[in-house]
Amino acid sequence: MKELDVIQKRLLEEVADLHGVPAGAYNIRANGEAAGRVSTANIEIVPKENGTGIDIHIKAGTKNESVHIPVVMTKSGLKEVVYNDFYVGEDADVLIVAGCGIDNCGKQDSEHDGIHRFFVEKNAKVKYVEKHYGSGEGEGKRILNPGTEVYMKEGSTMEMEMVQIKGVDDTNRITTAELAKEAKLIVRERLMTHGKQNAISTYEVKLNGEGSKADVVSRSVAKDNSYQKFDAKLVGNAACSGHTECDSIIMGNGNILAVPGLEANNVDAALVHEAAIGKIAGDQIIKLMTLGLNEAEAEEQIINGFLK
Repeated sequence: MKELDVIQKRLLEEVADLHGVPAGAYNIRANGEAAGRVSTANIEIVPKENGTGIDIHIKAGTKNESVHIPVVMTKSGLKEVVYNDFYVGEDADVLIVAGCGIDNCGKQDSEHDGIHRFFVEKNAKVKYVEKHYGSGEGEGKRILNPGTEVYMKEGSTMEMEMVQIKGVDDTNRITTAELAKEAKLIVRERLMTHGKQNAISTYEVKLNGEGSKADVVSRSVAKDNSYQKFDAKLVGNAACSGHTECDSIIMGNGNILAVPGLEANNVDAALVHEAAIGKIAGDQIIKLMTLGLNEAEAEEQIINGFLK
């Protein structure tokens, strides 16, 4: 693995909780180039022939293994699109850790667009963690536009943790999923914007198989003059159950738009959407201030607890 500088190492800690070389399979990308790649007996990482990304093949029956594929960028003006495909074998149970950190200290915008496709075979289980983070004092923006496609076969389960807490100026996250019989998808999104940042999250989940289930929940905080849009659509094409929820805190001149979408094409499709947007309750602030915190500290404690 190539030696990373101090800033790149810090970004890896933020987006992938890595303090060194990860155990198991990994592919680390730094400033548009491969910085390190390791396969294991059960997880093979293969570069695409056209150089646009990687294919990750996880053997059937693989248990208690992980693969890390973080991206770090520290060059101002760098823009890239990367395509990564995951083939998860039958009965596998794996952890996949992705994410991108951008440190931009220059005047030009830096952008990473990661397009991930997941092909999850029968009865396989996947925990997918994707964290986005931005830093740097430059005038250039930090832009992240992830695209995620999920194709789930019978009895498979996928749990997705999507996190963006700090420093990303613009993001347009698009996630689509198709679920077969008895497949289950769980999404937990945590998002915070501040300044003039913009964040759009779009989800479309097609529940195609009998007994399929989806639970898509977003918790977010919009501060200052930032803008957020949460657009979640569930399509029930069979006897299925689906739930989406947007729970948001608005502060300053923030703006939040929640767009529910429920489409039932089967009489036994049970679909629910919930949305709540509001400010921090004053009694919560007062209660914490009686414990010795000032108003700003009380707000921070409430937000940290809300986004856990």
